[in-house]
Amino acid sequence: MPEKQSSPVFYDPRGRRWRHVRRTWLAVAIFVTIVVTIFIASMLANPFLATPTLKPLKNLGDIKPRPLPTPITNARELKAKKAQAELQKALSQTRVMPGKRPELMPRVPPPSNTPLPLPPPVQFSKRPLSVGFYVDWDESSYASLERNLNHIDWLMPQWASLIDSKDGSSPIDTELDEPQALMALNLIREKRPQMQILPVVQNLADEKWQPDLLARAVGTEDSRQRLIAALTDFVNQNKFAGVCIDFEEPKDETQPALLQFMRELHAAFQPKGWLVTQAAPFNDDKWNYREYSAACDYLMLMAYDEHWSTGPEIGSVASQSWYEQNLANRMREMDPAKTILALGNYGYEWVDGPGHGKETSFQEAVISSRDSEVDITFDPVTRNPYFEFDEQDDTHHTIWFLDAVTAYNQMHAASD
Repeated sequence: MPEKQSSPVFYDPRGRRWRHVRRTWLAVAIFVTIVVTIFIASMLANPFLATPTLKPLKNLGDIKPRPLPTPITNARELKAKKAQAELQKALSQTRVMPGKRPELMPRVPPPSNTPLPLPPPVQFSKRPLSVGFYVDWDESSYASLERNLNHIDWLMPQWASLIDSKDGSSPIDTELDEPQALMALNLIREKRPQMQILPVVQNLADEKWQPDLLARAVGTEDSRQRLIAALTDFVNQNKFAGVCIDFEEPKDETQPALLQFMRELHAAFQPKGWLVTQAAPFNDDKWNYREYSAACDYLMLMAYDEHWSTGPEIGSVASQSWYEQNLANRMREMDPAKTILALGNYGYEWVDGPGHGKETSFQEAVISSRDSEVDITFDPVTRNPYFEFDEQDDTHHTIWFLDAVTAYNQMHAASD
């Protein structure tokens, strides 16, 4: 018996069922769209409500609005508000004077009495006197001061220089109103007030030594007394322990007047208990080391610059043999108890031979070695580090420098 064929259960050859389903879903979609549109419009539209007109109640009196609760402030907002308050307080204390920069911080007042000078280091076996130099133009100088604050006996900051005073004004210009100088001064007075400050006074202008300016400042009795009076006022007002005179490259004819100035300055400072120190070159036959040593409390020998940036040769800043020979020569005519050795912590970079060099710091020398991918060589003869490299423009660079550790080892090697 043949098998009987059957159609699918949901088979609709005329398509009537699909037309009904499609109409139903279309109606549902239109309805949902209308509902959603009305809902969104109700959320965005402002209601049009009439303003109520209520009569005031006589028995309730004046009703004050209740203050809103203070929002909870997190730790970050509290810190920001505190910092803003401190900034406003600092700005309110800022003082602006005509012709001067505003002081961003108040100056800590000087101590009531000048710290007494330390006894001289009579024996080398005892801890020697530690003297540190400070400059405002180098940010690393402040970081070094902060790091070594408890190891320095005297600080010699470069805070004064000679200026022309033809109109009778002060012959020195000071830098105590500069922000960097204020930071260093406040750091000392707050954390180590017993440290003695002896500002360095120089004949330096526009990064060059001024021999003519020096000659005018010490050339006559009147000019010397004006300079001594200005230095006396500078030290007295700030309660400093004295000064360090760093007058360099004097003319030959200026040497007698400079020596006389040192004698007169020492005579004026000594009754007040103030120190007079003087910086002198390590090896210069034109300087009378014996007389200059007698005219001050301490003579400071600058034991560096065996070779310099514009010199005729390229070489070490202070080789061991050069250091020992000159030290021996100086000590034949100077009192060791009144002598301070100034050690270098810098170097020179020469480009394409001698005469075309520039000064470089210890940090800059190390960075230059790293950037040029050249190792630093420690010369066993001079005991000074150096390195050489070529730039892409075919220039040849030679850098000799001296770090504090090497200089300190030189000093101890010469004393043994």
